[in-house]
Parts: sequence; structure tokens; C-alpha cells
Amino acid sequence: MATQMKPKRRENSYDVVIVGAGVLGCALAAAFGKQGRQVLLLERDLSEPDRIVGELLQPGGVEALVKLGMRDCLEGIDAIPTYGYECIYHGERVTIPYPKGPDGKAPEGRSFHHGRFIMKLREAARRTPNVTIIETTVRDVIKNNATDQVLGVICKRKGADALEEHYFGALTVSADGYASNFRKKCINKKPQVRSNFVGLELKDAVLPSPNHGHVIMGNNPPVLVYQIGTHETRMLIDMPKMPSAKDGGVKAHLKNVVLPDLPECIRPSFKAALEADRFPSMPNSFLPATTNTTPGMVLLGDAMNMRHPLTGGGMTVAFNDVVLVTELLSPATVPDLEDTDLVLRQMSKFHWQRKSLTSVVNILAQALYSLFAANDDRLRTLQRGCFEYFRMGGQCIDEPAALLAGIIRQPMVLFYHFFAVAFYSMWIMFANSAVATWPIAFVKSFGVLYKACVVLMPYIYSEIRA
Repeated sequence: MATQMKPKRRENSYDVVIVGAGVLGCALAAAFGKQGRQVLLLERDLSEPDRIVGELLQPGGVEALVKLGMRDCLEGIDAIPTYGYECIYHGERVTIPYPKGPDGKAPEGRSFHHGRFIMKLREAARRTPNVTIIETTVRDVIKNNATDQVLGVICKRKGADALEEHYFGALTVSADGYASNFRKKCINKKPQVRSNFVGLELKDAVLPSPNHGHVIMGNNPPVLVYQIGTHETRMLIDMPKMPSAKDGGVKAHLKNVVLPDLPECIRPSFKAALEADRFPSMPNSFLPATTNTTPGMVLLGDAMNMRHPLTGGGMTVAFNDVVLVTELLSPATVPDLEDTDLVLRQMSKFHWQRKSLTSVVNILAQALYSLFAANDDRLRTLQRGCFEYFRMGGQCIDEPAALLAGIIRQPMVLFYHFFAVAFYSMWIMFANSAVATWPIAFVKSFGVLYKACVVLMPYIYSEIRA
């Protein structure tokens, strides 16, 4: 539907209309509301969601929550403190703790049930002055035919006899997640699905390293394990291709392929979880960020930018994006959000200023997934080199852990360690080869270095592009 001019301010008009009351939508609504903006937050279903991702918040995300004044959303949901990672490679283990800060304290992440956290965020948004939350399905946007400016949205509540409702906003924000219905209104890119995560919930699992996320690598794609409650532990199994029914389906794959790679202490709870016969899955997608150029509307969150969830960086990016976008669009800088040209200029600044963090998170997630899901000899060489690099300790784990945590926001630090891993992998090849075979190792080393470039460079390019 379209209209020729924006109506005068009335009951159904707001400064900001946000589609999606998820992680980013709730935080953004609360942040704008605290600035005095009139905010409308729209969500199709306000009941507690049940998802198998969005359950690990890195220390950089916790820090952003503190800046937003929403740190209390982590309380009362049985959230588990997280202090780093345990990397298990063919049964060998190395612990990768978050590095201590200048005050001598180790930063803390949190893991939790996704739905419980979302409900706390929604409560916080609802309590914020100037924020209105409505349960309704957003069906389309309202546009000005002459200028293509988005003026608001068309919605319909539940019920066969419900009428369409129109809400107008000086700014409309699409924060409706990875399966966004409104992404195509702003950009022509589509997410690239690289694999799927199949989720299990283990009861009273015994973990090799409590209060740590676990990455398990063997002869198959990686498995993630992290505690999300006092008695619950999430396991995510990466599957580049879902098993077919003729091969026994997901359950047979979990039992015959995944189980042998797991540490002994996890196996009893894993076997019990198999009997539940419930294996929800989520696509693991990659979507480079695009500068917002649509008048009156912006994409944020997974609607705009996605990376593989292997490193758990999605929510950290989301909360830091909220901090940045509300600074750039604050009333002191943009008194009137109807000043579309000024809003677009500020959103261009947002696109580039966010990259100090997001380029690190995005590139690291995609590059580590390529290594951890190694499917050829050169990638397996890099995978082994990465594990041995971590085993050296010191700066070889402190800075990579700080990159994962969203603490170090310097892409050059990431590039340094990635290629340090590549050259260390090449050195391992020579160290494990007889002198007589060094010419062969020399040739193979060029293949390994080439593969490292092939893994990393496309993602660097995607971050440089506008």
C-alpha cells in the first residue's frame, strides 16, 4: 500500500517503529525510549520463544548491556557465568580463558536459555517510558509513491475478524531476524546458508571444563557444548548437509558419527538426550552488512548482517550496534528523525564505525568455521596448526580469546594471528617430515598458505565493500 503524503502526527504515529521484539529490537526500543523518543515495538508472538541459538553472550556483549543500563536482564534467568573456551581436538584438550583486564579480573560472559533472556529484555522495554509494545503481524510497509520513503507499517492482529492497522513512524526499523520479511525492501542480498546446527538439550551433563564453552573437533564437523542452566546443557552439532532418511536420519547420524567423538564424561547425558527424539535445527547463514540507504527505514541485527554462530558473537554485535546507532541518532545529533537526509548520513557513519568490532567478529566466525569443519588436507593442516598454536599459551591464546570475547576490536590483530597460525602449520609440516621429504613439504606448504588466503580474503573483501 502507498500514500502520497505523510499524515500529521496522531495517535498511531511514533518517532520510531521497530519490527521485531527480539534481542536487538527490545534493546533498541529501550535505548530510544530513554532518550525521549516515542517508540512502537511490534512482535508477531510475545510468548516465550524456543530457539537453540542466541544462548551465549560474550563479555563484549555484557559490557554493551551495562552501557545500555540493561545488565539486570541477565539476572533471575539461571544464567551461567562463562570464562572462556575448552578446545578438544581428537581427544587432546587446551583451555582458552578470557584474558584478565588491567584490574586483574577476568571478564565474564553468560550463557542461558534464549527464551528466558528475551522475556527479560521485553520486560525491560515495556517498563521504559515512551515505549509501547503490541502483539501483531506486520504485513507490509507504507511508502510514499513519489519519494519511495518508508512512512510506517501495515499490521494485523490475531483473529479472523481483525482489521488491518496502520502505524506511522519517522523511522521504521526492521529487526525481524535471520528470516526477515522486510530485508528485500532495502537490499537485494540473500543470506548464504553454509550449514545447519542440530540442537540437543542435555540434562545434568558432566563437562570437561565447567563454566566454559566447548568446541569438539574430530573427524567430523565441530560440536559446541555449553551450559545454559543449572541442570541444562546445550549441544549444537554442525551438519553441512542434513542426513537423509535412507541413511537413518538425524538420530542415526548422532549415534553413529557424533557420539564416538565426544568425551566420555558427556556420553551418558548425550545418549539420554537421543531418547527424547527431538532434534530442532537452525540454518547457519552468512550475510555481509550493507549500508542503509532506504529513506525512512533501516535494517539492523540479523536482518542486516549475519555470521556463523560458531563463536557466539551475534548478540555481542547486536548490543554494540544498539549502543552505536542510538549515539549517532541521539536527539542532540538528530533532533527530528523526519530529517531523512541527516538520518541516512548518520547511518552511513554507523556502517563504517561498527566495523572495528563487527569485522573482527564476522571474519573470525567464518574463518574459524572453515578451519574447524576442515574437509580437505590443507584445511586439516591448518586445523592442527591452530590447535597447536593455542597450546603454546601466552599471547597465542590471550589475544585470540580477547577477539572472540569482543574485547579486542582491532582487525589487524586478527590478521596477525590467523597468518601466524598458517605459518606455524607450515612449520609443523616440516618438523614432522623426514629431511628427504622436505621438497614435498615445501610444495605442500605453499598450498597451505594459499588455502589460508582463500579462507580469509573473501571475508575481508566483504567487510571492505559498502
